[in-house]
Amino acid sequence: MISHSVELLLLALAWLAYGALHSWLASLGCKAWFQARWPQYTYAYRMAFNVLAVVLLIPILALEQSIDAIPLWSWSGVIKVIALSLMLAAVTAFIWSTRYYDMNHFMGLSQWRNKTTPVGDNDAFTISPLHRFVRHPWYSLALVILWTRDIESTTLITNLMVSGYFIIGARLEEHKLVVQFGERYREYQRRVPALIPLPQRYLTATEATKLTTRDTNAA
Repeated sequence: MISHSVELLLLALAWLAYGALHSWLASLGCKAWFQARWPQYTYAYRMAFNVLAVVLLIPILALEQSIDAIPLWSWSGVIKVIALSLMLAAVTAFIWSTRYYDMNHFMGLSQWRNKTTPVGDNDAFTISPLHRFVRHPWYSLALVILWTRDIESTTLITNLMVSGYFIIGARLEEHKLVVQFGERYREYQRRVPALIPLPQRYLTATEATKLTTRDTNAA
């Protein structure tokens, strides 16, 4: 019979493999390789990427549920009310923030319909209200949702691995954004924190507009 520690190690390795594959598929190098090899199917890349990301989560979550987890801590009393309120606020903010994204493009539906969009990232440089306070608001909100849950041995491993992926993934994503947007994005990095809001490190609405509309040649 497999020990609990071995089960947790397998869960951690599953998350590690998922994160490595997800990052590789999202990389500019992988996208360029795919476009060079199968240019006629580049319109399907983002949709396939998103579908694969969801499908590959299923066996990991099934593995987590199959493990007889050990309770570690749970919120109670006023702290539980605060934790649940933070979780609800994070979910609400996530849903609200989608209005500032082209979700059809994000999911790959636009590319699938027009069948002409290249596989590479060609999004415009925009700063939504939440992006004025953190550079990766979806990651920040996901972290709130993860760590306001009651924690068992399995959820602790999942939380640690996913949190680590967010930190590493944010760095990898920003490398692409610096390549794409140059000095404008470097200035954005200097002025806005990555994941945790900090006092006096944010952009006003006017500053965000000026930065996004700056002449790329001047940048």
